[in-house]
Amino acid sequence: MPAYALASMTARPAALEPEVQARADLYGLLAALLRAVPTPDLIRNLAELAIDDGADDFSRALFGLRLAAREVSLPEIDDEYHALFVGLGRGELVPYGSWYLTGFLMEAPLGELRRDLQRLGFDRQEGVSEPEDHVAALCEVMAMLVSEAGTDFETQRAFFARHLGCWADRFFRDLEGAGAAVFYQAVGRLGQAFVELERQYFTLEI
Repeated sequence: MPAYALASMTARPAALEPEVQARADLYGLLAALLRAVPTPDLIRNLAELAIDDGADDFSRALFGLRLAAREVSLPEIDDEYHALFVGLGRGELVPYGSWYLTGFLMEAPLGELRRDLQRLGFDRQEGVSEPEDHVAALCEVMAMLVSEAGTDFETQRAFFARHLGCWADRFFRDLEGAGAAVFYQAVGRLGQAFVELERQYFTLEI
């Protein structure tokens, strides 16, 4: 599944601000949940999250993900993932930006993304065959953009707006409502809440 690396990594600060670290961590979490079947360690960590059922959508979504990690078994999560994203020929969902933006795979949005990734210094890792507009790959890229010291706010905002914020909320709504989703209903709710938080963040920080 998608995995990317910066061709020339900029130096990271000794410690990120808590808000910055939290944003990078959330992008990384979504990438891990969407790129492959979650590992037992990841599900165990989610089940042990210290989080209260807060009043806002994001807190409720995170609380729901913790509950789902406690209640849905690992084999059931494995079955869900394959039904949603693999299937016999194709899973229930098509997690690619080009599909959501044009109704087809490998269309113009993918070409634009590839040009931006090249400009930003990203290389696809060897052995990766998935197109770059897979939602997990885009979350990975955003996690690195957020956590790298040399990536300015405007670069983050432009990449989010052009390649993720314009379609990911629809994907996460589809994920929440998918027939095969139980654990992944919670992932869909978390994705929707986080995309909305990021949209507000980039608007308020203008």
